Amino acid sequence: CVRSLLGMASQVWNADGLSQEDLMLKDQCILLDMNDNIIGYDNKYESHIFCPERPRAKLHRAFSVFLFDESGKLLLQQRAKEKITFPEVWTNTCCSHPLTGCVPPEEDSPEDVANGTVMGVKNAAVRKLKHELGIEASELPLEKFKFLTRMHYWAADVVTHGETAPLGEHEIDYILLIQTPVTLKPNPEEVMDTKYVSYMQLLREMQPESGLLWSPWFRIIALQFLGLWWEDLPKALTTDEFFDPKTIHRFDCSEEHMGGAGGAGPWLNMKGSEFGDQWLGQVAVNKGKAPKVPELKSLLQKDEEGKYRLEADE
Repeated sequence: CVRSLLGMASQVWNADGLSQEDLMLKDQCILLDMNDNIIGYDNKYESHIFCPERPRAKLHRAFSVFLFDESGKLLLQQRAKEKITFPEVWTNTCCSHPLTGCVPPEEDSPEDVANGTVMGVKNAAVRKLKHELGIEASELPLEKFKFLTRMHYWAADVVTHGETAPLGEHEIDYILLIQTPVTLKPNPEEVMDTKYVSYMQLLREMQPESGLLWSPWFRIIALQFLGLWWEDLPKALTTDEFFDPKTIHRFDCSEEHMGGAGGAGPWLNMKGSEFGDQWLGQVAVNKGKAPKVPELKSLLQKDEEGKYRLEADE
């Protein structure tokens, strides 16, 4: 996609021939205030850089898809080692970002959230399920996706990039469920492995003794919500029993993902306001608009081990 606000026409997203670094520069994330209102746009690099001035980067919109087969097993993926953030972790079926300037469009309004249609994030989900797992759009009818709720969380990728990790996630995550048979053709630059699991198998594999790494967003969703939805999957998919468009559930990450280049610590679990985060505090002071700040991509350096760090701005 390209950003129409830059005076360029919207277009169909295409990743052919593009590296992970190319996509981080090309894709334009949707920036948000504390209440999920759109305040601007920025590329994935700038949206995900943790630094002293923005300890949790820039809050942006995301989605998480939970795809179940006909027997009720959940499809998991292991993110590829080439991924710049949270490589090699196991996570839900697909998790990514709706973008601005796409055809079909991927932006949703408060009205879309309230009535549960959220066609924007559903379009984004279909796009990324094709890109990451090779699932054709014909196998993913939009009407089968069920939007349930939103979750605000953050996490520094200190497991990958060390205590001063300059990259991480800070998202309001739209959670989508779908049950449908699909044909998988995983993209090796995006996905290392896949598997279907039962709920009991998932619980066993998420125990520390398994030695498996899990994404911070999936860990929160699995512990806070997933069991209730999975216990009565038909009800979750076909009724509004679990549909909650009004609440933005807010969680800090687990301790292992705190810190990073900005030294971020507990905030959301303590019912903190936007002024508990430097970027969101600036947004509030700027009357709900994304403030203009220096770009940091040029300061991002990768060492021989593939770990990123921020160089001092001389």
